[in-house]
Amino acid sequence: EVTSMAFLPGLKKQINKANQFMSEKISGVEGTKLDDDFYTMERKTDVYVDLVDDLQIKTKEYLQPNPTVRAKMAAVKGISKLSGQAKASTYPQPEGTLGDAMATFGNKLLDFDNSTVFGSSLMETGESLKQMADLKYALDDNVKQNFLEPLHHLQTKDLKEVAHHRKKLQGRKLDYDCKKRKQQSGGAVPDKEIKQAEDKFAESLHLAQMGMHNIMENDVEQISQLAQFAEALLEYHKACSEILQSLTDTLYTKTNEASGRSRREFTPKTLEDLGVETTSDYNIAAPNAERALRNSNSNSNLPASGTLISPALSPAGTPTHQPSGQSSGFGDWSAD
Repeated sequence: EVTSMAFLPGLKKQINKANQFMSEKISGVEGTKLDDDFYTMERKTDVYVDLVDDLQIKTKEYLQPNPTVRAKMAAVKGISKLSGQAKASTYPQPEGTLGDAMATFGNKLLDFDNSTVFGSSLMETGESLKQMADLKYALDDNVKQNFLEPLHHLQTKDLKEVAHHRKKLQGRKLDYDCKKRKQQSGGAVPDKEIKQAEDKFAESLHLAQMGMHNIMENDVEQISQLAQFAEALLEYHKACSEILQSLTDTLYTKTNEASGRSRREFTPKTLEDLGVETTSDYNIAAPNAERALRNSNSNSNLPASGTLISPALSPAGTPTHQPSGQSSGFGDWSAD
């Protein structure tokens, strides 16, 4: 019974607020009007609320642009919040992914030929890209600590507190207006109760205004956080630029190295070389010419008439084609 009696004043206050709210909205009863400066502060605070929320989302998208991976990481984090699983939940930077692929295939080429310049060039490029991925991870940590965390703190503490005071203000304004309206209508509302409602209304008005003012007058700290964000990006791009400059110089050197090497001669094997017996229909018409080509050190094509053209020296490294009705090396295909 004591508990229910203690509950009644709160219930009565909620009924008063609902009554006043409906009276203002439906019946057009005039409530206490706050000035234009207050409403301007509210609108500006609402901009801050949207700004902080959107900046956090867009910054995370900038640092981790793949939405599928982000969703997967969020799911893993939601299932288990255990520490020590950073590797499993680390965002795969595209530079690192591409760098791994280049390094892997560079190694494979070097396994076949340890003197291949292209293979070693792939290795150099892959390692540079992986260094850039490491820099991106450092940028990620820097931005989270010096930019995102302050924004999150502003959202979850300062703005949340202001929102609480604004909501409280609306409730206390309705309670004050309801009691005042009832007293003016001849209701039995003691002056002491009106005074208490007025004091609470004034308190909430003060707290709401000061909270909004403090947020809007915090430019120095907020600009400082932007400056740290910009500096982190600058340092990241500077370091990437140095890595890419070194890589570019190395690749130009390797280009010159590759161009200075003599072209290795290659002669495709024939069926005869493989020990396959051939019929006269598919024998090369001029075997002497073919042997001469295989033994020649010349880089020029043989005459086209009745001879074979080196595929290694033809465009795109493919054999040149004769008209569909005739092939100089393999006889006349138009005849049976």
